[in-house]
Amino acid sequence: MIDVPVLIAGGGPVGLSASLFLSRQGIRSLLVERHPGTSILPKARGINARTMEIYRQFGMEQAVRDAGLAPERTGLIVWTESLAGREVERRVPGRMSPANRAATAVPNCLCAQDDLEPVLRRFAAAETLAELRFNTEMIEARQDPDGVVATLQDRVSGAEILVRAQYLIAADGAQSRVRRMMGARMIGQEGVYDSVNILFNADLRPWTADRPAALYFVEQSDLRATFLTINASDRWGFLIHSLKHYGYTPADFTPECCTALIRKGVGVADLPVRVLGVSAWEASAVVADRYRDARMFLAGDAAHEMPPTGGFGMNTGVQDVHNLAWKLAAVLHGQADAVLLDTYHAERQPIGVAITQASLENSLSMGRTARQDSAKLPRAAFLSEQGLIFGAAYESGAVVADGTEAPVLDDPVTQYVPSARPGCRAPHVWLRRDGAPVSTVDLFGPRFVVLTGGRGGAWLDAARRLAGPSRPPLVAHMIGGDGALADGDGAWAAAYGVADDGAVLVRPDGHVAWRSASRADAPAQALQAALDAVLGHGAVRSRDAHGPDERRI
Repeated sequence: MIDVPVLIAGGGPVGLSASLFLSRQGIRSLLVERHPGTSILPKARGINARTMEIYRQFGMEQAVRDAGLAPERTGLIVWTESLAGREVERRVPGRMSPANRAATAVPNCLCAQDDLEPVLRRFAAAETLAELRFNTEMIEARQDPDGVVATLQDRVSGAEILVRAQYLIAADGAQSRVRRMMGARMIGQEGVYDSVNILFNADLRPWTADRPAALYFVEQSDLRATFLTINASDRWGFLIHSLKHYGYTPADFTPECCTALIRKGVGVADLPVRVLGVSAWEASAVVADRYRDARMFLAGDAAHEMPPTGGFGMNTGVQDVHNLAWKLAAVLHGQADAVLLDTYHAERQPIGVAITQASLENSLSMGRTARQDSAKLPRAAFLSEQGLIFGAAYESGAVVADGTEAPVLDDPVTQYVPSARPGCRAPHVWLRRDGAPVSTVDLFGPRFVVLTGGRGGAWLDAARRLAGPSRPPLVAHMIGGDGALADGDGAWAAAYGVADDGAVLVRPDGHVAWRSASRADAPAQALQAALDAVLGHGAVRSRDAHGPDERRI
């Protein structure tokens, strides 16, 4: 029997990210994936700025960008009657506006899933604490008071292997076996609309090179589809929407039919086309009523299925395991009480509900659930969801509230106001080190971080006194004063809402855990009390920590 602290079911972007995040937290894991290798289809393509921040903190940003497309090759969204025909409208996504781009030092990236996964696999496999087994399926798992016992099957030899793990992360997709084992119920709307993806080779540059876009929507009375940019030259996806409303069934999509429809979408009857693959699917908008059952955790599509309108599915899953990994590590290292794990559902499930609802509303605004005889443009929020990308504000036992009010927003989907209120993502602010620009984003990573102002020496001393094996890694930075980080215009203090003798404690996932607007009477005791509260020392488990959540979608 194999014994491992964490078993990860599923080797897509969420599972591979979980493996890497755990390794960097000093936790051994075993990842199993039933397919022989990484994805052979593009699937998800858009990596939003928040996910890219995370990948940057783990040293992967440039590798992901190198595998994807340069931003200047995907700057627009275009609506046409056909690629060679009349253009209906073009937009620059709201996420790309100067004001929205100023929210981070790390722009988004377009990298197709079949290009992304090899990068993630390479980084995950390079970690000595990680083991990745492809062609291996988890076929059964059961819990006992001490952990999870799972049965794996080698899909080549048929041999079965027993694994004992203390915890199981289910990143096994929309048809999650673990979710069924848990008995979790999906809340929301199943089968919102049907679609088919066609992967093909054709040179579309004559109709795209002068208007580089991530998406080219085709709007015809008998065909509604989208050209998905993959390499911006000869490799593309063609997504046909709402099949049943236009008289199609999945069985209709033979290579000949696909070629004819692609030519129709381009508007060129003799275009050379090579069809590489076809996959039919249904979009749903559902979220699990619970993300945790004792030692089992749902993440990614196993926890939430959402229409792809907005590009949130993969990003939400990666951010799920980013939230979970440091908590599992703190518990497994004996540095936190197991009650900390209750906060995973409390923090991530409401975010899953909000993002799934927004993705559904995007798809409804585009007329995906009914036949449309003319172009139907999406709501203004489509691809402008800055509030969903950066505005997650957690309320849980892993956050110490400071009594301040949340920023007032007219539209929490599209609007983001940087805030260091506990629970929020720690804002990006440009600082300088030895004359070179440094983002606060680059100060965070797989550890707790204390930030203090130029008169915050007592907080630095407190952080040093708290460092030790009984607590998670903790580092401290002084901004201004005698610190190595300069804040010439006071932007950091303003954004973080503290005086120059105040302090902020940032969690390993980049969210603010606690804040003191000015120096406390006893900084060491105040910081220790905050860290202990976040880690669940002395906390009482909520009686409904694993119960269903009835938020509607």
